[in-house]
Amino acid sequence: MALKGVRVLELVGLAPGPHCGMILADFGAQVLRVERLGHHDPKWMARRKWSLALDLKRPQGADVMRRLCRQMDVLLESFRPGIMEKFGLGPEVLQKDNPRLIYARLTGFGQSGSLSKVAGHDINFLALSGVLSKLGRSSETPYAPLNLLADFGGGGLTCALGIVLALYERTQSGKGQVIDASMVEGTAYLGSFLWHSQNTVLWSQPRGQNVLDGGAPFYETYRTSDGKFMAVGAIEPQFYALLINGLGLNCDELPDQLSISGWKEVKKKFADIFAKKTQAEWCKIFDGTDACVTPVLSLEKAALNEHNRERGSFITDDDDNVSPRPAPLLSRTPAVPSNKRNPLEGGHTEELLQEFGFSKEEIHQLNSDKIIETSTLKANL
Repeated sequence: MALKGVRVLELVGLAPGPHCGMILADFGAQVLRVERLGHHDPKWMARRKWSLALDLKRPQGADVMRRLCRQMDVLLESFRPGIMEKFGLGPEVLQKDNPRLIYARLTGFGQSGSLSKVAGHDINFLALSGVLSKLGRSSETPYAPLNLLADFGGGGLTCALGIVLALYERTQSGKGQVIDASMVEGTAYLGSFLWHSQNTVLWSQPRGQNVLDGGAPFYETYRTSDGKFMAVGAIEPQFYALLINGLGLNCDELPDQLSISGWKEVKKKFADIFAKKTQAEWCKIFDGTDACVTPVLSLEKAALNEHNRERGSFITDDDDNVSPRPAPLLSRTPAVPSNKRNPLEGGHTEELLQEFGFSKEEIHQLNSDKIIETSTLKANL
């Protein structure tokens, strides 16, 4: 796989950090997940990772961490700024030990600035990025689309990109560097299109009344007679004509497609028509056409969709849990995610410490001192 041979130490955190680590693991990196003793953190994105339970708050635990980092390519942490320094594990220490170490710091507001040490979640980072102001219906307050944009788009995915960029640069310089991945900035960067197009006709109206934010009848979702939904994205005139034809309407009898004053009338007409047939019936009408009309699928139905099944877009693990296949698909070195259950907390502690040069006596002492924790069951990858 593309990242084979890359060693990553991931300090357990909330969703963005584990997501970043999962991406690296899916594409071949050996990701060691450092768990907190006795916390039993969620393992939603621990696929293909190794688990090491270690108490970083005690000097002996920090010493173990420091020894491990001497052999690592990447350290991934998502604590508030200053926490790693309190442990004696800041970049100035670890990169002195290992100048090739890439030190990735994933936080909401970044490592500097007046908000850097303030608590926050996806919706807060999204709000400060400016992007949240563009999301929502015109008659409603702005709403966050789950915790996808800041946590995972501007956070985990952007941080993974930074790590890969730093790994590539290291092939030329031989040196590691610190990555300051702010979810506010990552989300804003993800929304660059909004800034570059904000003075165009696309955003000439208030929020919720434009082409791409639910204002236009040809870029909207509609309820079907069985309580399901269809998504319409017929922006181009030729696609719009196919949409109108599929709905059994005549373009000559409707306001011009881009006539904003007529959108409300047309949207109501579309809604009334979509409500007369089931989702399956609309799929039969529009499947195979360029009308840009698709069913809104549940997570379960997405995995069963014919197109997705043909491409193998979803995978099933040994416990019959379904999840998306890693993307993008590389032709020579595709990701090969594990289908085994997620590792038990501390399931690889002894094995990993031995691999990284700790003696059996040292491991026994660390265990006796409750610096590490080992699982009694064998963890699978």
